[in-house]
Amino acid sequence: MTEVVPQEKDTGKWGRALIGLGVATAINHFGDRLLGVTIEVFTNALDYFSFRWMLDVFLVPLIANFFLALIFGKGSKWLCYATPVIVRGISYFNVAEISGIPEYGHLIPLGWWGFFIILAMETGMVGAVIGESVIKRHYGRKTIEGIYQERLAREERQRQRARKSRE
Repeated sequence: MTEVVPQEKDTGKWGRALIGLGVATAINHFGDRLLGVTIEVFTNALDYFSFRWMLDVFLVPLIANFFLALIFGKGSKWLCYATPVIVRGISYFNVAEISGIPEYGHLIPLGWWGFFIILAMETGMVGAVIGESVIKRHYGRKTIEGIYQERLAREERQRQRARKSRE
């Protein structure tokens, strides 16, 4: 008969999540400012979809969420969706309500804005997967031997805890 042992809790998870989100959001924001692209303001098609725009939508979220994965660790694939929404949401609100729309362009519709956010989220997901792979040193399923060795080590730890509690 097997004993049910409570799972060990990771007490620093929320702190790492907030720090990772803060760092990834800062990287994403300052990457936008460094490239000088505001995807929320549409000019004309040739000026709008430039190489800098593509770097801003595809490369900046990938780098930002790579660092998020390095800070947060396993599970950052789910956390990485928040950074483009935070940065793009603040930027859209800034253009729409605070700084105003420049006279050479107009605010893109929310549907297109959502599509661009989805593009940034998906490339950010790739960055998070790469970051998790760097942490784990491999990606994919574990071998049967690896699972068996982990189970033996876990059972040995349980036996040692049981011995200590009896003493």
